[in-house]
Amino acid sequence: MFTGIVSDIGEILLAEPRGDLRVRIATSYPHESMVLGASIACEGVCLTVVDKGTEGSRSWFDVDVSAETVSKTTLAGWKTGTKVNLERALKVGDELGGHIVSGHVDGTAEIEVLSEEGDSTRVLFRAPEHLARFIASKGSVALNGTSLTVNDVEGARFGVNFIPHTKAHTTWGSVAEGDIVNLEIDTMARYVARLNDYQPK
Repeated sequence: MFTGIVSDIGEILLAEPRGDLRVRIATSYPHESMVLGASIACEGVCLTVVDKGTEGSRSWFDVDVSAETVSKTTLAGWKTGTKVNLERALKVGDELGGHIVSGHVDGTAEIEVLSEEGDSTRVLFRAPEHLARFIASKGSVALNGTSLTVNDVEGARFGVNFIPHTKAHTTWGSVAEGDIVNLEIDTMARYVARLNDYQPK
């Protein structure tokens, strides 16, 4: 489990098909602190560390990405030099600064409009129709692994404001209109919808 509070911006060093997609990611996480088998959220996708090492002054870790994950996320577009949001798994006793995020991406959303509002950037997204009903005004959503508060919702479109701190410490400072991002809906919204839809026989 994760909280959606990004703790590092990694860089893709290698992405190559090996049955699954093998990806090597550079990080500022100390090499000795990463454990094989540990989970790291990479652009919002929970992935398992399968190898690790150092290259010069930088640490790196490898992950394997299944075809299923590639088909439902933005990971197919990863290439050498791509920057990605990273978050290590939540530990018991850690501060829950965002909201509970599973790292199981539900689909993707598209950035339709970027506009500056003071020092912040307002971003209008379009969600897939089948996921739009799970997104509520003032509710939480995880986009590219970042816990965010939804400002408003109109149909399948929803708006989010990004403050300067978020833009400086995540990949959100370099997005553009037309970009596709990973979307994970709030777990509570998922279960509420299931309870409402359930019709016992």
